[in-house]
Amino acid sequence: PQAFPTVDVPDHAHYTIGGVILAVGITGTLGNFLVIYTFCRSRSLQTPANIFIVNLAISDFLMSITQSPIFFTNCLHKRWIFGEKGCELYAFCGALFGITSMITLTVIALDRYFVITKPLASIGVMSKKKALLILVGVWLYSLAWSLPPFFGWSAYVPEGLLTSCSWDYITFTPSVRAYTMLLFCFVFFIPLIAIIYSYIFIFEAIKKANKSVQTLGCKHGNREFQKQYQRMKTEWRMAKIALVVILLYVISWSPYSVVALVAFAGYSHILTPYMNSIPAVIAKASAIHNPIIYAIGHPKYRTAIATHVPCLGSLLRVSPEGCQSFSRYPSSRRSTITSQTS
Repeated sequence: PQAFPTVDVPDHAHYTIGGVILAVGITGTLGNFLVIYTFCRSRSLQTPANIFIVNLAISDFLMSITQSPIFFTNCLHKRWIFGEKGCELYAFCGALFGITSMITLTVIALDRYFVITKPLASIGVMSKKKALLILVGVWLYSLAWSLPPFFGWSAYVPEGLLTSCSWDYITFTPSVRAYTMLLFCFVFFIPLIAIIYSYIFIFEAIKKANKSVQTLGCKHGNREFQKQYQRMKTEWRMAKIALVVILLYVISWSPYSVVALVAFAGYSHILTPYMNSIPAVIAKASAIHNPIIYAIGHPKYRTAIATHVPCLGSLLRVSPEGCQSFSRYPSSRRSTITSQTS
């Protein structure tokens, strides 16, 4: 393999970053695998909305296993040791799985928007088949933005302390700058605007529902209205969890975005190797948020973990009675659906 250059920094800088990225990789790999395993084992969790959550876990899981071990190994050697093709493949995987996570979060926000703001119109619209077709589109869209550097539009090159690789946002040429700006517009800014738009209307819908239930629901005892309001509250609980995941993801990628935009503006000379490397590590740490937030905030997910991985039950503070009721849930749910259909 071609010998890549090194950066003149203290050894402990490489080892510190390597230690952090190793911890991120282990946490992201185990946590996201647990999300995938739990949702696959629990039939009650296999809803169209949760399919999007599983896809987010899959992209974060792949991000962890493709990025952290290689990054950690290079930190030990204090240089990139996997050659030019290895650099390109590593950076491609980081781009593909990072973009997939962002677009999946956008889909989750839009799904919550339709369910909460148009509750009657959205009933039965989203099926598992439609959710899977949407996710095929998400992966193809991400692939379309990850492949251009292989064909001469920008490039995948070493960055920061030269122990990891990313797309070339430093070179000040029209081609590189055009790719950087379009990439940020279509995989960061536009999805972020869609997420903000969705949650503004979600907040409005919840406020209106609260006012309505205080006037109509409570005064006249409208049972059907109360049921619809309870359904909306359940969906809102899910939307709040999704919002926390989205905010953490955006916060994680924002420093990296700022660095790339500084270089885009022509001020790459003020960026030090640390200023390139540390934001990259923070961005890769976004892979650990999803399983942690769902383990804390999603009651059914916590109970499902305790049911299928009993050794984690005490850690998540789930009682054995809760696990038993969860295991009986699918049969009771089927009878409820049957009665509702009739």
